[in-house]
Amino acid sequence: MNTSVSVVITTFNKARYLEQSVNSVLGQSLPNVECLIVDDGSTDDTKQVAEHLVSLHPQLRYFYKENGGVSDARNFGAQKATGEWLQFLDADDWIHEDKLRFQLSCRSDSGENVVLYSDYERVLVDREDKVVKTVPYTVGELTKEQLIERLLICPDFLADSPFPLLQQSMLFQKSLLNQKSFDTNLKACEDREFVLELLLKGVKFVYAPMIAAYYRKHRSNLTDNERLMRESYIGYFELVQQHYPQLLPLCQKSVHYLIEQTFAEKDQENFQRLAKLVEFPVYLWQGRIKAYNLVLLHILYRLRSVIPNLLLYEKYRGPRSRRLLSLVFRN
Repeated sequence: MNTSVSVVITTFNKARYLEQSVNSVLGQSLPNVECLIVDDGSTDDTKQVAEHLVSLHPQLRYFYKENGGVSDARNFGAQKATGEWLQFLDADDWIHEDKLRFQLSCRSDSGENVVLYSDYERVLVDREDKVVKTVPYTVGELTKEQLIERLLICPDFLADSPFPLLQQSMLFQKSLLNQKSFDTNLKACEDREFVLELLLKGVKFVYAPMIAAYYRKHRSNLTDNERLMRESYIGYFELVQQHYPQLLPLCQKSVHYLIEQTFAEKDQENFQRLAKLVEFPVYLWQGRIKAYNLVLLHILYRLRSVIPNLLLYEKYRGPRSRRLLSLVFRN
């Protein structure tokens, strides 16, 4: 099939959302859009749903592969796609009906090596998948330097601006996937690492002002797995340190926050990793303690490891322990 745009829908056990995602592609105002469903080893009824959709819509193509993670699924889909432009879409999300046409109309004379990016909307759903809240995120037109700086702040609540390059809201020239693939060692943050390298290689990012994609926030999102996300953030920053050490100072707000989290949870393995990334001074316990160097930071961690949680952190205190501490520390 000779198409200008290929949409790669990656799915792992998202059968209940797949049809809406596919329909958002089939309903595009841009004609001749190729749609590929890449099933990353699902164990639910994704295969049955996908095969039924393919029987109704011949422009759909379905591929099943052994589970390898979202990065592996996207790389697989990019290899199978035939379009000049690529859209990646998670099966639990969907895109605006005019996304592809409008974004392509904004590329003007940008030439080769272009990524188009837009605004998006977060859609929060309850346990029955009913929409309870929608939050639009207006990214705006950003410079290369602004995009890079924002990509190096995570978790996102540490920043005062929305995450600018949501995978679902972008459109890539397929030729870029010959230069760079998604890192399969990252369980999350693979999208940040992917676009960061493109920016540093001089790829032009062009802003197309519209709500282009809808990101569904539900109970099974990977971003709700705090341990997985923390390890992915650290892995991402380790790659930055390895390949772009000059950017490590831009990661420090996040590194300092993550160190505080490893103290709170006595997470020694991730503390050791972060200690190799940190720049000093480091403020702990809401700024009450200041570590000037690596030796002092390790001493403080060893001390923390033998101090009961309730003495340091309010969230670990029940009514009884609060009463006891008020008696001990009252004037």
